[in-house]
Amino acid sequence: MPTQIDVVLPCLDEAAALPGVLTALPPGYRAIVVDNGSRDGSPEVAARHGARVVREPRRGYGAAVHTGLEHAETELVCVLDADGSFDPGELPALVAPVAAGAADLAVGRRRPVSAGAWPWHARAGTALVAALLRQRGVPLRDLSPIRVARRDALLALGVTDRAFGYPLELMIRAAAAGWRIHERDVRYAPRAAGTRSKVSGSVRGTVRATRDFLTVLRTVDGPR
Repeated sequence: MPTQIDVVLPCLDEAAALPGVLTALPPGYRAIVVDNGSRDGSPEVAARHGARVVREPRRGYGAAVHTGLEHAETELVCVLDADGSFDPGELPALVAPVAAGAADLAVGRRRPVSAGAWPWHARAGTALVAALLRQRGVPLRDLSPIRVARRDALLALGVTDRAFGYPLELMIRAAAAGWRIHERDVRYAPRAAGTRSKVSGSVRGTVRATRDFLTVLRTVDGPR
């Protein structure tokens, strides 16, 4: 198991959640908080809690993640939402199959801990996209924003989406490249108080993300 692993945390107005997330990272897991235009002091909060802070002015989840990968320095890299909905303590279980060579990509399948953790509209949108993915030979039940892979391999996939479609394009390209994808259940809790999801926080956000997903499905070739 590697002694150091970088964790990319895309961030937009997550100041209320960052202290809990950053202090819960396991030993050896180094935070790279990619600020995507926060106005609530998130970069300063992240720095006070020991994170490396990188700024990405181009708005978009994919833009933030890609910039974080470019700044990462370790062989294995984790990606984790900064909103407090995931327990960073689950990262080692996702890292294990990749570090052991049993998987090329490990992703979490969200298992809500309460009824309000995952709104119905967000769950329905994810279920639709995941079903379409499985029809194309990508064996996933979720498009969870918690995942682990090798940094160089991730960058070599050539993912181009810089918005909400980034994780979907990543999965399609990984499957097309013959990657072994390991999906593991992870706990999914409500976001930290004082933060708001850009996707599941509103029906509009979910519709916008689902639209981006469908665009990727139409334009990116999957496994053959």
